[in-house]
Amino acid sequence: MKLFITGIGTDVGKTIASAILTQALEADYWKPIQAGDLDHSDSYKVKQFISNSTSQIFENSYKLNTAASPHLAAAIDGITIELQYIKEPKTKNHLVIEGAGGILVPLNDSDCIIDLIKKDYKVIVVSRHYLGSINHTLLTYEALKNRNIPIAGIIFSGDENKATEEIILKKTGGKFIGRIDNEPYFDQNVIQYYADKFRDNLLLL
Repeated sequence: MKLFITGIGTDVGKTIASAILTQALEADYWKPIQAGDLDHSDSYKVKQFISNSTSQIFENSYKLNTAASPHLAAAIDGITIELQYIKEPKTKNHLVIEGAGGILVPLNDSDCIIDLIKKDYKVIVVSRHYLGSINHTLLTYEALKNRNIPIAGIIFSGDENKATEEIILKKTGGKFIGRIDNEPYFDQNVIQYYADKFRDNLLLL
């Protein structure tokens, strides 16, 4: 199973969700594009959060120095991101693939994050609760739907907001995988707690 993790925007909890899914399935992890924070990258964070001995963390296809939209970060580094150089790592294990920002974040003048999603990927949307998140979540679903990309499920990030979650699930018909509460901190024990909660729903995807 290949799970592509996208969010409704930046800093909505994709990396935490990716770590949870990686731990739950003892899957491998790959973030094709890392922009900025190279010494404390998302791959590094996931490696610190998981505690199983099976998961393998694959190298980024592009490591960009600036914390910015990939197309801009690449330009600052004097390069252009090309899809042909973003090659999925080979593994017989489950694979968790983390996007960057939302699905329409540009990679270059013609391609966006959504163009990284292959036909055999199961897409999981991470939606964080904030004013405007309903709109951003529905827009994300609509954009994926317009590309005929099926969505396997949704993870909510933030303490329960029943009204928001109910209307999103009703309007999208999305499968609820779980909710990640506003925890005071995340470490291996907290990640394991959520991995145990989410595992059964993930195995049904």
